[in-house]
Amino acid sequence: MLIVVDTNVLLVSVSPRSKYNWLYQLIISEKVEIAVTHDILMEYEEQLSKHWSSVVAKNVVRSLLELPTLKHVSIFYNLRLIVADKDDDKFVDCAFAANADYIITNDHHFDVLKTIGFPNIPTLKLDELRQFLLKTGII
Repeated sequence: MLIVVDTNVLLVSVSPRSKYNWLYQLIISEKVEIAVTHDILMEYEEQLSKHWSSVVAKNVVRSLLELPTLKHVSIFYNLRLIVADKDDDKFVDCAFAANADYIITNDHHFDVLKTIGFPNIPTLKLDELRQFLLKTGII
């Protein structure tokens, strides 16, 4: 399964004390593939630095970059589908370019994708992803 992880999801999954740490553990144990762009990695590092520290941010980004299951994507189309927050378009463009199965986000700005016929870019909230992974036996 190839996913694009919104920054808000990564932030809540990094801490071993978080109830969502299962996602970060799945990523670093190579049980799911993750697609990123340079801009997404930069946002991860920026936001992790703000919420944790620059050391944690660099370690998380470095650990992601070392994964063989990380797919680094180049963007050729700027779809501009997230009107409410243009900064979220990078995740949609990445998912489209990578042909990702899902964008994982708890951000309601992505709900607009459910109303668009093409391109079909499915999203899942963290709890929905967990239920799906339990059903498929991945976790």
